[in-house]
Amino acid sequence: MTRCRTFRFRLHPTFRQTESLARQLDYRRELYNAALEERRGAWAWERRSVSYVDQCRTLTGLVDVRPEVVASGVTLCRGTLKRLDRAFAGFYRRVKRGGTPGYPRFKSAQRFNSLEWEDRSGWKVKESDRRLYLLGIGEVKTNYHRALAGMPKAITVKREGTRWWLSVRCVDVPAQPLEPTGRDVGVDLGVTNVVALSNGELVVGEHFGSHARARLTEAQRSLATKQPGSNRRRRQVESVAQLHRRVTQQRHNAAHQLSRRLVNDYDLIVLEKLVITNMVRAPRARPDPERPEAFLVNGAAAKAGLNRSIHDAGSGNLTSLLSYKAESAGRIVVTVDPRHTSQRCAECGHVEAGNRVTQAVFRCLVCGHEDHADVNAARNILRAGRALLALASDGRI
Repeated sequence: MTRCRTFRFRLHPTFRQTESLARQLDYRRELYNAALEERRGAWAWERRSVSYVDQCRTLTGLVDVRPEVVASGVTLCRGTLKRLDRAFAGFYRRVKRGGTPGYPRFKSAQRFNSLEWEDRSGWKVKESDRRLYLLGIGEVKTNYHRALAGMPKAITVKREGTRWWLSVRCVDVPAQPLEPTGRDVGVDLGVTNVVALSNGELVVGEHFGSHARARLTEAQRSLATKQPGSNRRRRQVESVAQLHRRVTQQRHNAAHQLSRRLVNDYDLIVLEKLVITNMVRAPRARPDPERPEAFLVNGAAAKAGLNRSIHDAGSGNLTSLLSYKAESAGRIVVTVDPRHTSQRCAECGHVEAGNRVTQAVFRCLVCGHEDHADVNAARNILRAGRALLALASDGRI
């Protein structure tokens, strides 16, 4: 199996290189919007679809019309067109699944912050020199804080506030198997406790979003007082964005540490197959039958608070990090259906909603078994994962 990994490093461009990168962002955004307009117009006026290949063929004509757009290589242009093609692919996929389509839209300067090279031309990673060569920009100082593995295949340069980052996508990354531990664990994903393990361990969530809410509220109130288009508003927008980025980085760091510990300690990790999108869906409106155009209370405010807590827990991020680290380490990750895991007694198997007395207390109404509710659920999850593996080994699924 070909393993693909992405390695992220900090870039330190000079002032002139920063200007060149910002100028390239403007060119790519212009190309993206023009390509989107071509697709929209072709369908609206001719009922004709324009593909990624069709648009790549037109890049040769830009040399005479807009030579500055292709000065950094055709690869960079193809990366922009590929980005648009992925946006349309996602749109068609959501339409097919019956979700909210989200038609691709034109990008403003604030919503276009990355440059993509989709193949190995126009750039070169110079790891020993701690530099990244980019055609038309030069050699950019790069902080390679860890060694690359595999073969670099494509890169993305992204601007986040005043900082620039490099993502290197590598293929044929060698596995790094760990010694077997002989231990299995079931993991219940939650909000108050980020994870509860079947061995009784509870990992309490850091709740980074809740801790930063006061600062975010103050920053957003200050933003509301700034005049649109002013320099003060622009600086305040960046301050709000920086607070959000900090919370995201804190969540990601905590998920990395927890996933690494689980992969190091256990051979088999069984998780719930959660659909986060469904969990954070807003409740449906309840029309008032007695008053036209009025609605009954549907608990939307309370659900909004729960949704914030679910996002703050970062269960989806933890699951994805566990999956790729376990693959490289030779561990097994299994996902099971979470239905009734919180209501089933881990001792006798009795299922009843009344078994869960409170959010934290589980007491079986039949055998009297009492445990932390999340730990009881984790034990049921581990049992279901072992049963699923047994069926797979017998060839029954």
